[in-house]
Amino acid sequence: MAITVFLALLSSFHIIAHTLGANQTNEMPKKTSGIVPLGNRVLIDPVTIDQKTASGIILPDSARQEKPEQGKVVAVGEGKFQDGALTPMTVKKGDTVVFSKYGYDEIKIDEKEYYIIEEDKILGIVK
Repeated sequence: MAITVFLALLSSFHIIAHTLGANQTNEMPKKTSGIVPLGNRVLIDPVTIDQKTASGIILPDSARQEKPEQGKVVAVGEGKFQDGALTPMTVKKGDTVVFSKYGYDEIKIDEKEYYIIEEDKILGIVK
């Protein structure tokens, strides 16, 4: 129920921001068009772990079930207000990032799992 309320609030914020002429670079792909992260949060599509490594070693189920610590940024919020000024986001849509293993919230959109994480919990950008 909390996720439903959260998603409804995010959808309302997106409509208001779009009406006010918010930055269009943060628009989502069609299947996630209702989610725009608030503040300094980032929506991440986690990378999936392959069953086999590049060298041909088959990974056991226990290794594949571990949560990934990398993902691709799907959308970013406006930034964080500090001392009355908006601090812009460092990451941008399309970046591959490394993040804290337990510092995110999981959501499902159309049976696909995404993570919402605060930018402070992102450890780095993979170049």
